[in-house]
Amino acid sequence: MKRHEISEKQWNRIRDKFPPEKKPQRGRPGKSNREMLNGILYWLNTGIPCRYLPDRFGPWQSVYSRFRAWTKAGVWENILTALIEQDLVDGTTLMLDSTTIKVHQHTSRGKKGDITRKPDGAEGA
Repeated sequence: MKRHEISEKQWNRIRDKFPPEKKPQRGRPGKSNREMLNGILYWLNTGIPCRYLPDRFGPWQSVYSRFRAWTKAGVWENILTALIEQDLVDGTTLMLDSTTIKVHQHTSRGKKGDITRKPDGAEGA
């Protein structure tokens, strides 16, 4: 088992929470759910841009599109619920991706470039 990949025991706990794998119709067959999950885990754990995933995970577009499809289908919520039910994770687990947290200019109570703004109530002082 390589770093940032799940073990056989971990995979067996969550494998039924993923959508069924599609059978190949034309072209080369797609990667299995486990291989895609390992690519997603590598991407999220290392913090690298998705475009720089190692070649062993296949095209980065495939990893990203599978991640988005699973997000829309609620797969991540199902996995978290299953892990909570198995007492492997507590219900207070919280994950944030700081790359998507941005502060709007209004939340800082000032306009861009305005450093002379006075606090509320200090207008007449």
